[in-house]
Amino acid sequence: MTPRKNPIHASVTSEHQSVTTLELFFDLVFVFALTQITALMAHDLTWTGVIRGVLLIGMLWWSWIGFSWLCNLVKADEGAVRGVVLAAMGAMFVIALAIPEAFHDLDGGLPGPVVIALAYFAFRTLHLWLFWLIADGDKQLRRTLTRFAPSMLAGTALLLVASQFHGTTQTLLWAAALAADYGGTYLIDARGWRLRSAVHFAERHGLIIIIALGESIVAIGVGVTDLPISWPILVASLLGLTVAAALWWIYFDATAHYGERALAAEPVETRPKLARDAYTFLHFPMVAGIVLLALGLKKVLEYVGDTEHHHLDDPLKGIGLYALFLGVVLYLLGHVGFKWRTTHRLGISRLITAALCILALPLLAKVPALGQLAVLAALLIGLVAFETVRFAQEREEVRHGDHA
Repeated sequence: MTPRKNPIHASVTSEHQSVTTLELFFDLVFVFALTQITALMAHDLTWTGVIRGVLLIGMLWWSWIGFSWLCNLVKADEGAVRGVVLAAMGAMFVIALAIPEAFHDLDGGLPGPVVIALAYFAFRTLHLWLFWLIADGDKQLRRTLTRFAPSMLAGTALLLVASQFHGTTQTLLWAAALAADYGGTYLIDARGWRLRSAVHFAERHGLIIIIALGESIVAIGVGVTDLPISWPILVASLLGLTVAAALWWIYFDATAHYGERALAAEPVETRPKLARDAYTFLHFPMVAGIVLLALGLKKVLEYVGDTEHHHLDDPLKGIGLYALFLGVVLYLLGHVGFKWRTTHRLGISRLITAALCILALPLLAKVPALGQLAVLAALLIGLVAFETVRFAQEREEVRHGDHA
């Protein structure tokens, strides 16, 4: 019997596969898209604008997450897979370019909402097609992909329908599109998916957190691009960097190690379900929280640096203030859910810090913007200091136990 020809030239990953440089290159488009979303929300600083920004983050996250699963099975930078990843990268870049017109089409040129819907459809089709090819011979995975396809088609179709409407109807259709995509994936039996390398999957998501944090730092610089450097700008920038560093510490000091260990220790049969819950779903609030924080940091820098329109004692108000603090709250709650799902332990200190951030909002209503940012930085420094001392032994074991 003549052996069946492999439908696509691809190299299978190993259990200890590391992230490839092509995947990192792919992520550069993702960070550009996040920067576009932050700018869009800053331009339309309303609750509707923020909701639309979060919906855009949800669409981009679902685009990115698909290839994190696919490239866990085959190497992104070898064989025909490389060409498909680059083509998908092009589709995501088109989406990122059209983000300023995602909900309001500008005069002239192509219709922005339609461009996004079609580019998203192209991206998802490339992902599903490549997944189908590499699943050759795996009947269970192909059955799962068949069940997955309707939710993908429903989501992209609703985006195309949404492009023909405006206002609230358009926003609701976007929400329905993401609900179809996310909900359909959640309802599918996760055991039908495949996850070969816990190391690669955990590293992949850790790097996307780094990229999102990098976008928050970019927002600090963008907020003062056209303003002369001053002491308030320097202080606010360093406080913003401190907040970003604290968020980095909260994830990478120990949490990332706990998650990777839990994923590696999970039986092969149930590992995809843990990966779906802890990484695919519970990392989304972390990324969304960082983008909202970036919006808040951008507004703080505008307040303290733009002396023509603001005084140094002006407090950050409304959505800017809520984005600053609730972005951190969303990030911390994502961590609490992640830790509970991977270790079945509740992050009490992080819940308390999230509650303090919420309680601080009304108390800081009349405090100057620089002071508001200082309070947020102090809360996060306090959390980092407490956890560093309280969990010193556990931290040492999880970070260095395997090398003892």
